[in-house]
Amino acid sequence: MIRFSGVTKQFPNGNVALRGVSFSIEPRQLVFLTGHSGAGKTTLIKLLTLGERPSRGHIFINERNLTQIRGKNIAYYRRTIGVVHQDHKLLFDRRVRDNVALPLIVSNVEHSKIQRRVSAALEQVGLAGKENMYPMSLSGGEQQRVGIARAIVGRPPLIIADEPTGNLDHDLGTHIMNYFKMLAKHDTTVIVATHDRSHFESPRGEHYGHRILELREGMLLSDGGTRSSYV
Repeated sequence: MIRFSGVTKQFPNGNVALRGVSFSIEPRQLVFLTGHSGAGKTTLIKLLTLGERPSRGHIFINERNLTQIRGKNIAYYRRTIGVVHQDHKLLFDRRVRDNVALPLIVSNVEHSKIQRRVSAALEQVGLAGKENMYPMSLSGGEQQRVGIARAIVGRPPLIIADEPTGNLDHDLGTHIMNYFKMLAKHDTTVIVATHDRSHFESPRGEHYGHRILELREGMLLSDGGTRSSYV
């Protein structure tokens, strides 16, 4: 379970990115995190990955308080998360297969299993046969898919994706979202930050039944369709 309890994040320049945010996410849920640019989505993700710390409040994962994780334990914690970064964060001097294999290598997975799992992850995102290419020779959409493959290859219990379909065409974006939905049915919690409402809402504004956390100016505007009273 993920639990935010009164989380506020204020940066040294005075900007308040999150204001008293509270919510809980049960295991094996697919949750969409949405809101306008600057609403606080990326800050919330950075708090979950320990890229930032809350100014006030607490964040728990499986009752473990993230504010108490320090030093070398940060690296151990991050091994339990698959992260899809908006800017990919690939190693351009490494081949595609090496980029995808990194989570397995740092987790000391047997070498005999790495190649098989890397190939399976690349096939799932439509990059089979491109294992030996370098990221610079790929399009932006392909680089995004390498990042997705790297996030899923370790089969982590939590996947956090920041605009994972931003550089993909509609059909491929739909395929990736369907894969995330499948993961959520098989012991994986998936949080997808996106401004693209078509992933969870019809053109007529009808929700498809997914959990939606909507932020506005750092506050939780709605949770699953129930709007907060301050709106």
